[in-house]
Order: sequence, then structure tokens, then C-alpha cells
Amino acid sequence: MAGRRRAVAAAGAVVLLLEAALLVGLNLFLGKVADAQQMSLAGIDPHAMTVSAVIGAVLVGGYVLACALVLLRTAVRDVAPHGFLRVLLISCAVVHGVLGAFCVGLVGWTAFAAMMVVLGLIVWSLTWYGTGEPRPAEEGRRPAEPGPPPSGAPPAPEGFSPPPTTR
Repeated sequence: MAGRRRAVAAAGAVVLLLEAALLVGLNLFLGKVADAQQMSLAGIDPHAMTVSAVIGAVLVGGYVLACALVLLRTAVRDVAPHGFLRVLLISCAVVHGVLGAFCVGLVGWTAFAAMMVVLGLIVWSLTWYGTGEPRPAEEGRRPAEPGPPPSGAPPAPEGFSPPPTTR
């Protein structure tokens, strides 16, 4: 089981790395096109649009790359991400869900399917590591078994809970 979840997290990391490179390349290409054609939107300077595209490429690429590195760390260490890193992956999954919904109308079903594959890998990694299975260091441990009541009395009948006591 640990090998499979590591493989899913590693596959998600590889896909996100490829996506980060693709998004950076696409944004840089669009910036070059806007600069070469002296395109303007609502009177904005074409150079400002080019700089904005480069800044967008760095931000989006950095975000997706950070998500890929979190999944890669998860796959290598076989430990679920906690705290901010888990929130980062959840936000990445939400972004892919929203982008997938936009892709249906704007790009087509193939782009939607690609976004859903990435979403599935992220969610699969999050849920598989969040199942509460023991970590590799804890595999030898087993949960404590309930023992007899401390007073030596027989166990309570099924569904019965004693009244609370005050001390």
C-alpha cells in the first residue's frame, strides 16, 4: 500500500512539474506576442502587458512548482503533508477543479480531462495519506486492547453507558 501511494504522489509531482513548465512557457509566449504586435487592452501600455505576463508566469509557475515539490516530498518521505503544505495542496486541487470547469467551454473536453487527471492525482494523494494509517516508524505498534474494568466488575451490557460521576 505504501508503494502505491508513493507512486501516486510521485506521478502527481511529475505531472505538476510538467504543468508548471507548460504554464510558464505559455505565459512567456503570450507576453512575447503582445509585445511583438504592440497589443493593448483598454489603453494599457504594451510593455506593461509584457511585464505583467512575465510576472504572471513567475507567480503561476512558482505556485504549481511549490505544489509539485510538496507532492515530491510526500512521495520521498512517505509522510502526509501537514498544516500549510496540506492547505497548499488543497488549494491546488480547488484551482484545478475551477480551471477544469472553465476549460470545458473555452478549450474543450481534452483540456478538461487533463485538468481532472491532475485534480484526481492531487486528491488521491491527499486522501490516501490522510487515512490515518500508521507511519513507517509505527508499523510494529498495535492499538491497546481494552482490559477489564478496574474494579473487577463484569463489563457493562452492550449500549449501556454509566452515569457520569463527580469527584
